[in-house]
Amino acid sequence: MNNFKKYLGAIVVILGAILLICSFFLGWNNYNGVQIGALALMIVGLLLHIFLGKKA
Repeated sequence: MNNFKKYLGAIVVILGAILLICSFFLGWNNYNGVQIGALALMIVGLLLHIFLGKKA
């Protein structure tokens, strides 16, 4: 379980990037909710990565 927590921030950033890529291929480029959601996932993931990295 500790190994999963170590990579949790990076996983959330990758999920945000996957959401952006999927929205491009599905044609959801004009929907701000999808773009803001992906941006929020990436920011939260980055903060989690920093916080969990300093804690370890």
